Order: sequence, then structure tokens, then C-alpha cells
Amino acid sequence: MAISRAQLLKELLPGLNALFGLEYAKYGEEHKEIFETETSERSFEEETKLSGFTAAPVKNEGAAIAYDNAQEAWTARYNHETIAQGFSLTEEAIEDNLYDSLSGRYTKALARSMAYTKQVKAANILNNGFTAGYTGGDGVTLFSTAHPLVSGGVNSNRPTTNADLNETSLENAVIQIAGWTDERGLLIAAKPVKLVVPPALMFVATRLLETELRVGTADNDINAIKNNGSIPGGYTVNHYLTDTNAWFLTTDVPNGMKHFVRVPLQNSMDGDFDTGNVRYKARERYSFGWSDPLGMFGSPGA
Repeated sequence: MAISRAQLLKELLPGLNALFGLEYAKYGEEHKEIFETETSERSFEEETKLSGFTAAPVKNEGAAIAYDNAQEAWTARYNHETIAQGFSLTEEAIEDNLYDSLSGRYTKALARSMAYTKQVKAANILNNGFTAGYTGGDGVTLFSTAHPLVSGGVNSNRPTTNADLNETSLENAVIQIAGWTDERGLLIAAKPVKLVVPPALMFVATRLLETELRVGTADNDINAIKNNGSIPGGYTVNHYLTDTNAWFLTTDVPNGMKHFVRVPLQNSMDGDFDTGNVRYKARERYSFGWSDPLGMFGSPGA
């Protein structure tokens, strides 16, 4: 339905001092702190994880060489979604000089709407990361204690016992990440990069990562997390995380969190011959997800 003069009555009256409500500041592109962005030229994208070989065995004198097999482990699929929003102004509203005063404001509001949706969809990958039914290519949730391996073992990218963000839980996460293996059980030398927290935990994150001495203790010990450079990227706040206790670590494992752009943001307008109304729309197509779940570590809090 087109925006008519009935919805914009005050703008037609003399003495109006100001229009407000569409000029709020907005948070930036916070998904870029978590996801690697790539372009796509297809309706969907798939990425397959490969299995390498086991540790080389000892060859006894005179014995034959042992041969191992490589194989595919599993495939992650990204189905792109089309996100679109628009508005229309009636011919009469345009004639009564509402076009110039409102078109700019509402196109900005349209851009704000599109940007907000993108951040919500990105954060939902983490928000749903502990929820049954939201599974990845390996058949389990993003954050799981049982990511299956070809070798028969598992990797875990969440605490065995859910833990709030504190010195002990953060140190344990760094240690746990260091023990991750590939599909055949070989250590992969993974390291955390950045801590991702909701606004409720930003002050906790500052104390844990930026103080020189240990937090919450009278002992004159150094802050080992800071001194060792265990989380070199520091921390970032994501305002679209819904759980005030959940916290996450990005890692240096490649092909983890992915954002595919099929069609970048496009804006367009046209006039309708029959009504004289002018229509505006914004459209983009993308997907968020993960290929290798070891690209992240997460805890839902205690």
C-alpha cells in the first residue's frame, strides 16, 4: 500500500518545526568481525571437507609400505536468501511537495532496515549455535562436544560443562582449542583470535584481556592471558547476540564462518503509470553459515 497524505497529515500543516524518528545512529557491520565474506555466482554454494592421512607408521625392516586412503568427510551447504523491502508514495503526496521532504528520509530508513536484517541474520548463526535442529555439514550443531571425525574420534568446540565468561573458562577454552585435531587425529595447531561478546559482557571482557594483573584476586600474579597474547585480536561486541551470558572465540582455522554474497545491495525506483505513485525498493541476496565448525568456539554460559 502506498504512503498517502492520510499517513503524513502533519507534514501538510504550517508551523511544523521538525520531523524526527528516522535519524537514529546504527551499529556498524558487526558481522565482519566473525564471518569471512565471499561472492557467489550460483543459487547455492557447497564446501566439502577432506580427510588427510594418519600419522606415518614405523616401517619394519623388510616389511611392505603401509598405504592410507584419503576421502571426503562431509559437505556444508549455503542456501542464499533474498532480502527485500520497499515503500511507495502516492501521486497526490508527491504533488503536495511531500516527495522532496520525505523521499530522502525514507530511503535512509529503508537502508537502515536492510542493514538491521543482515546483522540479525548473521548473529542468529551464533544465537542458534547451541540449538538442536540447526545443524551443519557434519550433522551436529555449530557448537558441540561431539563433532565427528573420520578417525572415529570427536572434536569439541564448547565446554564440557557450560561456563560463564571468566578467567578460568577463558583459559580452558584456549587450552581446548590447542588440542583440536584434523579428521585423522593429527593436531592442527589451532589458536583463538578474537573474543566475541554481547554488550552485557563487554566490561568483563575488558578486565580479562586488558588488565596487567589477574582479575578478582589479591595475588600479585600477572594476567597470563594478556601476557601470553592468547587472544591477539582482543574482543568485539556484537549487539545482536540474544543471550547475555553466551560468549564466543573466533579461531585461525580456515574456512570456518562464511558469508556468501550472491547479489549485493541494490536500490531502485519507478513510477506506476495507472496511479502516478512512485515506488522505491531495496534488495540483496546472501547467506550466512559455517563450513568448518572449528572456526569458532562458544559457550552459552552457565
